[in-house]
Amino acid sequence: MELLSFHYAPCCHLDKLNWKLVEKSLNSRSKLFHRRRAQAVCLGASSNWDSLGFFDLGRFNYFNIQSFDQRYRSRSFRSVVRAVEGYDNIISSNILSESFDGYVVGGKGDLRTISEKDESIKKVLIPGLPDEPNGDSGSRISSCYWEWKPNLTVHYEKSGTENVGSPPILFLPGFGVGSFHFENQLKDLGREFRVWAVDFLGQGKSLPSEDPAPLRKKEGLSEEDFLWGFGRETEPWAKELVYSVDLWQDQVRYFIEQVIGEPVYIVGNSLGGFVALYFAACNPQLVKGVTLLNATPFWGFLPNPSRSPRLSRIFPWAGTFPLPSSVRKLTELIWKRISDPTSIAGILGQVYADHSTKVDKVFSRILETTQHPAAAASFASIMFAPRGQLSFEEALSRCRMNTIPICLMYGKEDPWVKPIWGLQVKQKMPEAPYYEISPAGHCPHDEVPEVVNYLLRGWISNLESQGSVGLPLLDDPASIHYGVLSELEFVREGSRKSVVVRFFGSRFSVWNWISSFLKSRIAELGINS
Repeated sequence: MELLSFHYAPCCHLDKLNWKLVEKSLNSRSKLFHRRRAQAVCLGASSNWDSLGFFDLGRFNYFNIQSFDQRYRSRSFRSVVRAVEGYDNIISSNILSESFDGYVVGGKGDLRTISEKDESIKKVLIPGLPDEPNGDSGSRISSCYWEWKPNLTVHYEKSGTENVGSPPILFLPGFGVGSFHFENQLKDLGREFRVWAVDFLGQGKSLPSEDPAPLRKKEGLSEEDFLWGFGRETEPWAKELVYSVDLWQDQVRYFIEQVIGEPVYIVGNSLGGFVALYFAACNPQLVKGVTLLNATPFWGFLPNPSRSPRLSRIFPWAGTFPLPSSVRKLTELIWKRISDPTSIAGILGQVYADHSTKVDKVFSRILETTQHPAAAASFASIMFAPRGQLSFEEALSRCRMNTIPICLMYGKEDPWVKPIWGLQVKQKMPEAPYYEISPAGHCPHDEVPEVVNYLLRGWISNLESQGSVGLPLLDDPASIHYGVLSELEFVREGSRKSVVVRFFGSRFSVWNWISSFLKSRIAELGINS
């Protein structure tokens, strides 16, 4: 397979475009693995539990229906509408106003979208979750702790460990949550796979058991002083402690080597998706495949000291302990607001597209974490930690070079990580399966776990069988190139629910996708006007 790589410079003529062939590496990657002795203890069982390279997301959001409608009704904007209706020919226009890089497969003949095909929706009945009222509680979940370093103990949950020889799966959570967010995956997928979910250090139940920078007794203690990390001197074990993506990817490496003991399929949501891709780029020998669930495409605000040593010197503090007094005041102000139960409930209301989804357990577990004395200082360390050694795009490029299988599953109604971010990955990795789920928000694995579990099972089966088992929803061989639209139905608590899943094929084009989007909006406005 050949890829055509291209670059558009601002205000350049298309006839001056410089094309070059890029050969896709088919070399198989060797997997080297060295076992290390695991130090883990199970406490018992618990049945409860960068910028967009070629398209400006901000400008895309400009085309929301309301503002679009207002401009559509103006006479001057009608001329723009007429021009947009011919958007399919934009590639042959003389001048482009934006700079971007991207990939298409095979040239002009492949610049087609599934909107150009017959989009009759096929219905697929998929299994539901374990039905506890009917006596099916699913796979048993164990809550465990693993001592990685002194005073740095990692909490994780596991399920299905008796499934000897089955593929191992590791789930990585988003910011502010933990392994509890994957309860539906552990109970369901644990019936046939070996499944783990880990809490990142500084989050969930992986907060320190001792104060990294305690206050001295002579300084006096008020109620607010019970917060950890605000003393003047750092404990020896916390001298280099910063809750950064580099720490987390290092944590994941040792966890896989010492606890799981073999390469895994790694699945990450939001921040966990960033860490999953970052980890795979740095440790390809430990990864069988990566699934991104609405992965955030960037993390960290301060410059990395290794990559930008001069710029990093401008910032006197970068997430280490103790927290400076000025940062303490800011942290206390912000922490009071975001840890308030009303704020937590409001955030959950934003990220879940279906407000009928039960989030009581998620809410209570998040609230429980905020009440830990180390939570506020850990939050500050995370927010002020430097960026990682690799950007999202660089990590993606490394994964592509190492031919690491990647699967994309994105909730369409995510208010934070819009689907365009997933489509950017799809554009750069045309062979990666991309499933857009609707209605679903930022956490599709918790909002529609039936769908995510079904797709994940099928994708892993496809890889484990080396392609003899087809990808989920792709009954027609042509679908893998042009895509398919399916309605997945399942039973939840005695009633039938349905979700629409769109699979984008390998010949997907962002340009034509944007064109189809704009033309559909214009058609809707024309009907309503």
